Amino acid sequence: MTETKTIRVVIEGRVQGVWYRGWTVEQAAARGLRGWVRNRADGSVEALFHGPARMVDDMVAACLQGPPAAHVSRIAAEPAVEAAGPGFHQRPTA
Repeated sequence: MTETKTIRVVIEGRVQGVWYRGWTVEQAAARGLRGWVRNRADGSVEALFHGPARMVDDMVAACLQGPPAAHVSRIAAEPAVEAAGPGFHQRPTA
């Protein structure tokens, strides 16, 4: 049986206004992950990833790069207990 993992990440840097959320939705869906992504009022991006541990880890590694116009300066990740729900989608800014 495949081990699953759920984590919450906060991505800092130039990550708003550079298509980071749309890119995250595409990348997470391609990996078969569930969860969400949203902008935060402080200029960061927050996401919840749930799925096979290997795919979640791969997604976090991809977030370090982000889409071409992004510049990621820091990612903070922590385990999460929140239910991911079906699919992967954007949420409104928090």
